[in-house]
Amino acid sequence: MLALALSPCLVNAADVDILPRPASVEIQKGVFRIPAGGLTFAIKNNACPELQELLQGYGWKPEQWKKANVRITIGDDAAAENYVLTVGSKNVTVEAPGRGGALYGAQTLRQMLEAGSASGEIAQCRISDSPRFPYRGLHFDVSRNFRSLDFLKKQVDAMAELKLNRMHLHLTDGAGWRMEIDSYPRLTSYAAWRPQARWTDWAKEGASYCDGPGAGAYGGYYTKEQMRELIDYAAKRNITVIPEIEMPGHSHEVVAAYPELGCEIDGPVEDFCPGKEATYEFLTRVLDEVIEVFPSEYIHIGGDEAGKAAWHKCPDCRRRMDAEGLNNVEELQSYLIKRIEKHINAKGRRMIGWDEILEGGVAPNATVMSWRGTEGGRKAMAEGHDVIMTPGEFCYLDYSQDAPFREPISIGGYTPLEKVYSYEPVEADMSDDEARHLLGVQGNLWSEYVYDDSHAEHMYYPRAFAIAEIGWSPRGKDYADFRRRALTMNRHLADKGYAVFDLANEYGERREKADTLTHLAVGCPVSYTVMYNSKYPAAGNTTLTDGLQGGWTYGDRRWQGWSEDMDLTIDLGAVKPIHYIGASFMHSEGAWVHLPEQVTYSVSENGTDFTEVATIYNDVDPTFSKIMMKNYGAPVNVDARYVRVQARQNPRPGAWIFTDEIVVN
Repeated sequence: MLALALSPCLVNAADVDILPRPASVEIQKGVFRIPAGGLTFAIKNNACPELQELLQGYGWKPEQWKKANVRITIGDDAAAENYVLTVGSKNVTVEAPGRGGALYGAQTLRQMLEAGSASGEIAQCRISDSPRFPYRGLHFDVSRNFRSLDFLKKQVDAMAELKLNRMHLHLTDGAGWRMEIDSYPRLTSYAAWRPQARWTDWAKEGASYCDGPGAGAYGGYYTKEQMRELIDYAAKRNITVIPEIEMPGHSHEVVAAYPELGCEIDGPVEDFCPGKEATYEFLTRVLDEVIEVFPSEYIHIGGDEAGKAAWHKCPDCRRRMDAEGLNNVEELQSYLIKRIEKHINAKGRRMIGWDEILEGGVAPNATVMSWRGTEGGRKAMAEGHDVIMTPGEFCYLDYSQDAPFREPISIGGYTPLEKVYSYEPVEADMSDDEARHLLGVQGNLWSEYVYDDSHAEHMYYPRAFAIAEIGWSPRGKDYADFRRRALTMNRHLADKGYAVFDLANEYGERREKADTLTHLAVGCPVSYTVMYNSKYPAAGNTTLTDGLQGGWTYGDRRWQGWSEDMDLTIDLGAVKPIHYIGASFMHSEGAWVHLPEQVTYSVSENGTDFTEVATIYNDVDPTFSKIMMKNYGAPVNVDARYVRVQARQNPRPGAWIFTDEIVVN
């Protein structure tokens, strides 16, 4: 509840129970008592029937201006989202230059009323509020696991409360095509359906499709009318729905339905052929139908993780490269992206793509969504392109948000609420010219391992609260206060039927990460027969003997990684009695991180002649779906100076090995 002050004063906006935190709050003496019969409202200057409808949905009743206890004045600036909310002793006023600001002022008042409902009053105050960034988004992957229209509407309601204003729909991917396209009916009669309900089962069992709907066919798609219904529903809540049609990668389902759009080579083909003119005819006709339905300024075209191996062999691709003077397959992808952007621009729209669209030369007017860290976004801003930041380390919500043994299955990793909240989009060395191109932030939930609607909500909330506050509130962090407000919002959403994560009983980081170990090998040099992978060096050559253990994620810069067998030797500096050798290894099936098949420890006095002293074998099913750590330790009784550790890679193709400390006692 709002704290009262004895006299008018300017207080920190974090002192109020509002999320996201407002720009400015002035608490004044006195209170506004909530009427026993509930609130009445009136709207001046702009009838705004959609806002009236929403307010009545909150239980507020329309009334004449002079009698209403909530009075809203709306201007004609359609893009404005700022507002001023004044709580007096007798009534409340909301003044906004546009409908979006009026809606957000009402949402702020609604939160205050909910926080003050127990006492029946809220403090008199003046709140002047506006967003830090114009783009504040959440991403919904409806391809991997289809979501109903009702589910999406429910999330729109939560987004509106959080002042999020962009819903990014990932409508197409290898796992299923999700939008009706009249020109290509097989996209929804075949490519929208698969024999396995779960994406993981589908991927393991051949990634095939089937005719649907019907018995044994899982999937679904949205008709154009359903999409228009969602767009209208979201627009009333100041949310724009942005469609994503993936190209040229992540298009297995399209090529399965229309094989003539793939490269003509021996072996499997999963992506569009950028050499064929038929590909461009398909993409432009699909985009024309999408643009007809979606009024959004932006159209997202994906552009990430294209499998280019087939392009090297494809005669159509070679001909296209020769004809256009393209030097490599990266430039071939850039040719496709630029050609598509030209078509989108001709329709009066703008293109967004993942940061891979920078490869081979970015399209001239493209907006870049930076997910592989922030480097791609920084590069794009420096070149004068608008950017939306969604770096995976902070903004990917498909990672576990608490101790994995307590959480549902995830793709791996560990991104708790505090980590998301810590993200600052405007980096210290970012110039004003760069910052002007930073449109905002977005949280992404990829749903490979998120089968159920309740699981999806569990992953969004409360982490979406942090995305909302990063996008809306002035710069500055106070996690303790944010967490307090997040707990309040979590309770409100739970009361409204959302399956939120239990933040109040959060377990937190792996306990071992807080400990510093003492053992014979601490500070000792490590020589690598097989070098760790450059992507996961942790602290380099000192990592495995620094006394520090890793947390729940292999990306926390304490876990060192290999994409092959591991082989290293520790020099203890002198011959010493050794009674134990051990190391912890990580398993995270969704991230292709697996426990080694076996770990062998050998010792030597001279560094040349080694004697094997222990071998420990893996006894964990490689398909175990949750994150876990296993200690490969063994008692020994030897005198030695050198300790050799060899770990054999799990036979699953693409498996990684991660370890965090070699303990010698």
